[in-house]
Amino acid sequence: MTPRKWIVQLATLCLLAGLAGCGGGKSGQGVNASHYAFATVPSLNRIASLRIDSFTGATTTVVGGPFLAGTSPTSIVLAPSGKFVYVANQGGNDISLLKIDRSTGVLTEVMPRTPAGVTPVALVMDSSGQYLYAANQSSNTISSFSVDSGSGALTAVSSSPFAANNSPIALALSPSGNFLFAANVNLGMVTAFSVSSGTLQQVAGSPFAVGNRPVALLVEPNGNFLYVANSQDSTLSVMAIDTTSGALTAIPGSPFTAGTNPSAMVLGPSGDILYVANQGSNDISAYSLDTGTGIPTGLDGSPFLLAAQPVCMTVDSTGKFLLVSSQNNKAVNLLKFTSTGGLESGVNTSLGWPVTSIVTTK
Repeated sequence: MTPRKWIVQLATLCLLAGLAGCGGGKSGQGVNASHYAFATVPSLNRIASLRIDSFTGATTTVVGGPFLAGTSPTSIVLAPSGKFVYVANQGGNDISLLKIDRSTGVLTEVMPRTPAGVTPVALVMDSSGQYLYAANQSSNTISSFSVDSGSGALTAVSSSPFAANNSPIALALSPSGNFLFAANVNLGMVTAFSVSSGTLQQVAGSPFAVGNRPVALLVEPNGNFLYVANSQDSTLSVMAIDTTSGALTAIPGSPFTAGTNPSAMVLGPSGDILYVANQGSNDISAYSLDTGTGIPTGLDGSPFLLAAQPVCMTVDSTGKFLLVSSQNNKAVNLLKFTSTGGLESGVNTSLGWPVTSIVTTK
């Protein structure tokens, strides 16, 4: 793999999650006293596991970790049940299923692994946990799987994998699960699909032009706008989604200026503030989103200089912290949200290895 390709993948493989699960005992108003974060460590072929204090954000590594996965794991998603995580192994061309011990944070892989396409680099799961999708960068396809709710086992959907144009590297689903979007990093485009029971059909007019080297995608909670981080342009494209057809149209003013080399995006706890990790400028931008027009407006104090080469983020399931992977110091930073949507420094946990994707349990 070329160094350039590896850098792009490090900068994009953050699949954002904070779904169901539990860890530790409960305290206060039904809040778990602690919960867990799981992060992919490609260089070790393993998954790091951290216990997080739900009130202070203090972290400790889980005994026995990091836990074995496949070859070069790069993307991780958490099942809504909180019982499993799925990991895309780009070096093994397959997907790992790992069971979560919700009392200890220990991960145990369930064999055999499920074959995917060539170089699976991104995963996304629908909110019901019924379907899992994998972007296969080198075979230019998307694999679609149905999920057994009891065992977590994956079964390829009929006709899977589906053609997805050149180099799909990031995925995003609409909240209803009826549209799937894939960033084609080498084309400067986004491929759009309608979705029916896991079957994908490209929508009319797809793919749609965005900026140069799109590496991250995000659909806002109402399903009306798609946000695209264009790494080479250092911009954000904002695309209106036709909620009937799934077609994309750039809104007036798009693309908007971002930091240098934006690499990952998440929505804050309120759902109307967008956080963008800028790998090249070593900071995080925050934007208030107009829910009617989709226009992003920078918050006061943004960007926040709180992470070195940030490439991966997720909002903690408590809604108190933003977890950021810092490639420069090989650490996971837990930043605190302020009452106005800003960010403050928090806990910095050195792992000793770069990570590419993070999820947290409740």
